[in-house]
Formats: sequence, C-alpha cells, structure tokens
Amino acid sequence: MNKKGLFVLLLLACFPIVYLLAQKAPIDPAAYSPPGSPLLTGVLAPNDLLTRAELLARGKINGPEEVAVDRQGRIYGGTQDGKVLRLLPDGRLETFAVTGGRPLGLQFDREGNLIVCDSYKGLLSINPAGKITILAQSINGVAFKFTDALDISSDGVIYFTDASDKYGQNEYLYDLLEARPHGRLMRLNPTTGEIKVLLSDLYFANGVALSSREDFVLVNETYRYRITRYWLKGPQAGTSEVFLDNLPGFPDNITSNRKGTFWLALFTVRNGTVDRLHPYPFLKSLLSKLPKALWPQPKPYGLVLALDENGQIVKSLQEPTGKHLREITSAREYDGYLYLGSLHNDRIGRFKLD
Repeated sequence: MNKKGLFVLLLLACFPIVYLLAQKAPIDPAAYSPPGSPLLTGVLAPNDLLTRAELLARGKINGPEEVAVDRQGRIYGGTQDGKVLRLLPDGRLETFAVTGGRPLGLQFDREGNLIVCDSYKGLLSINPAGKITILAQSINGVAFKFTDALDISSDGVIYFTDASDKYGQNEYLYDLLEARPHGRLMRLNPTTGEIKVLLSDLYFANGVALSSREDFVLVNETYRYRITRYWLKGPQAGTSEVFLDNLPGFPDNITSNRKGTFWLALFTVRNGTVDRLHPYPFLKSLLSKLPKALWPQPKPYGLVLALDENGQIVKSLQEPTGKHLREITSAREYDGYLYLGSLHNDRIGRFKLD
C-alpha cells in the first residue's frame, strides 16, 4: 500500500474518534468515588429463594414496575404503554385505566382510589370506576420531570418523589452517569392540595416508605446505593440522615408492612464497570454520546432485602440467574405474600412468606 492509501486509512480510522469528541455530551457529569461494593456474605449470601415464587400474568403484562392489591385481592400493575392493568383472581387481565404516560408507583388510599405516580403525567388519582384526576404536576413553578414513587399515611397524606427534575423516564441512565442530585421528596395534603418539598438534592429519589408509627419516612437514593431517612415526628422532626448505606445493588422501590419490616427491591447488583467510571467525568461524557446498547449492561439478577426499622438487613431473597425473576423494582406484602414488580419484565412474582 502506498503512503497516500495508508493516510486515507488512518484518516478513516480516526474520523469516528474525532466525530465523537466534537459532539456535545447530553450530560454534565461530576466525579464520584463509590464505596467498595459489600461482599455477598452472611445475610447477603446468594440463595435461590425467589425461584419458588409463582409467576402471574407471565407473557401478558409489559413492565409492571410496582404492584398494588385491592381489598378484593385484585392485582394492579402499570405497563410500558401507559395502562394500568388489573389481574383478576381467575387469571384474566383487564384494562383498569389508561394514563397515556408511564405508570410507576401505585398505592390505594383510604377511599379506595388508586394513587399513581406517572413519570410523565404527574401524581394521579384513579377512582374505582377508572376515572383519572390529576393531583399534582409541579411545585413552585417547577414541573415534575419524573414522578416516581409514593406512600400514603393513615391520615391520607401522600409522600412522593420526583426522581429527577432534569431527566425524564426515558433518560434515567443519563442521571446515573451525571452523578448530580436532581431528585426531590415531597408531601401532598389531599384535603388542602398543599405540596411541600421535604428534601431536595437527592441522587435519583426513588422508593418511599413510612415507618410503622409514621414517625419517619424513607426515600431511596438509587445512584448513591443508599436509603435516607426524614424524620416527621419527635425531637428530630424536619431533619434527615442516612438510614442504610453502601447497598449491594441499585435500590428501587421500598415498601412497609407497617409491622416493622421494610421490603427493599434492588433492580440489580452493583456494576463494577460503572463504579470504576464514576471518578472520571471525561470518560462518562464520552460514554453518554454512544448508543445505550454499548453502555455497561445490568446483570440479570433478582434481589429483595428485608430491613428492620433500625436499618439492619434481616433477610435476603435472591434469584442469581435472573431467569425466573430479574430487575425487580417493587416488593409489596399483602395477606402473607410478597408481590414483585419489574420495570421491564413480563410477569408479576408472588412469593409466599414464612
């Protein structure tokens, strides 16, 4: 090959790199040095307990991110195409409501209305007939970008999150790489309509759960591998602290059985490649410009932890192969069973508790 041909080949080889460097990154990444991932030993030792879970609506439901159960034992899940489906005791599925967005967090209030965090539409209330009412879409002039998770107190107050006020539901991986705090925990009084921000600057504000005495509320910070506690009552009311840190995976939703146990769903285990990238904003900036198919992929893994109200992990339920259940994003206890939802999977798990 002559010199001219070699030059052309080198130019062609360098063009993608030059093009990539010239493109503006969709994120403004910060340096972050994650703590070393905890070993899966002791209570975290791998097990296959979740392989015992019954699979409901398998192949018939698309991404039931969180699951709610009504007083008649009917099971509800929001889907990728903006529907809330209802699974009847005889196994039939029906459409309960269509939000037109992406229903995520679900929970029934005292009146039997299904309160929904729709990532695009905001905080919604759906009455038993399927009629949708918008409860909130913004606060202080700032629209919710990613309405995500909720819990409801015994007096009807709704605690909910805007996971990120910068990135929407289809951009949540940008929030991961950017490593900046865009999340908020809020409180809505449904009687007055008043909304208050309890915590801001959270690193992807995800699951929400009240304690058994409702003296504190927990919120997951998915991209810091931790859970934060906000005190509602007592001498520490209005303050916050880390409840549990350095989790072995990405905490998604968390629920309370109101008897002293929290059920924490982890989307997957920690990703070593992502942790190694975090201290280097330039590399994360480059990665953000590539197609997401070239990004580090999550390991298929099923993982749910039981926590006490002191922040101790008391049990783990796992499915290390991810073939039966994976990417679990919610775990809700109801009548002796744990109902398991997933952001992307095509099934609902039902695990019988001891």
